[in-house]
Amino acid sequence: MEDKATTQGSATKLVVSSSPHFLTDDSIPKIMHTVVMALIPAVVASVYFFGFRALLLVAVCIGTSLVTEYAFQKYRNKPIKIYDGSAIITGLLLALTLPANFSIFGAILGSFFAVGVGKQLFGGLGFNIFNPALLGRAFLMATYPVFMTTWVSPRTVEAAVDAVSTATPLAMMKFEHKIAPLYDLFIGNTAGSLGETSVIAILIGGLYLRYKGYINWKLPLGYLGTIAVFSGIFWLMDPAKYPSPLFHLFAGGAMLGAWFMVTDMVTSPVTPIGQWIFVIVAGILAVVIRLWGGLPEGVMYSILFMNAFVPLLNKHTRPRVFGAGASARG
Repeated sequence: MEDKATTQGSATKLVVSSSPHFLTDDSIPKIMHTVVMALIPAVVASVYFFGFRALLLVAVCIGTSLVTEYAFQKYRNKPIKIYDGSAIITGLLLALTLPANFSIFGAILGSFFAVGVGKQLFGGLGFNIFNPALLGRAFLMATYPVFMTTWVSPRTVEAAVDAVSTATPLAMMKFEHKIAPLYDLFIGNTAGSLGETSVIAILIGGLYLRYKGYINWKLPLGYLGTIAVFSGIFWLMDPAKYPSPLFHLFAGGAMLGAWFMVTDMVTSPVTPIGQWIFVIVAGILAVVIRLWGGLPEGVMYSILFMNAFVPLLNKHTRPRVFGAGASARG
């Protein structure tokens, strides 16, 4: 947090920057670079399962995000802050939500939209309403729907060939009524976006962030817990028709979304009650879209939908000020 008091005559002016604010010796660059480190296991897993094409997409998305942020800040005559790590996080997360065979031009376009529209158009870091990486992915889903839903098998599958497409576990569940082995989902030996297939890699990074104290445990566990409980109700009703809660947790982007997107400090609520409402509603929406929506995956839309309600949640779930009446809550 950047705040400074300036004395002009007898008046003292306090200038406070936008959120996020920290009361410790942590800084935005320190936290952002720690998140980058936490995502390294997912990047390594993506390279192992999908080859160096994954690394190319990561490099393109990060590079485009940095250039876009620099250009917007330069054009707006704002301080250049591309080294704070926020643009790197946006590009890296966007890359990890893309298929391994996604086009390079599409990755450039999505990264530009994520930073330029999803972040800078709102005023930069701390002002954006939606998670920039997810907004970039939503844009690519609208502009490249075929490419965004065309997957290749990982290299570890014996019959896999780079040019041969396959279905993700969620698509197989929804349209073919087949359930992928949980072990393959946990390790990452399945088709999907670069950073969503290996549960163990994401857990390593997420638990590291929790160990460092940079994420609130209620957000990932509340989101995943809601998905497990809500999907478990239907599984208990008809196990032959609905997949198990573990499948919902391991398949698709549930883990990546829970540990690295729901926990975004800017686009998640700051009040305890608001956080619970956020994750519970988002978790229910994710399962509803998966089971009855037109698309097999609902994590992205569930988080973006709840991002829009964060200002209202922060406003209407503020704790009452001690000694003040109800009017003090605004």
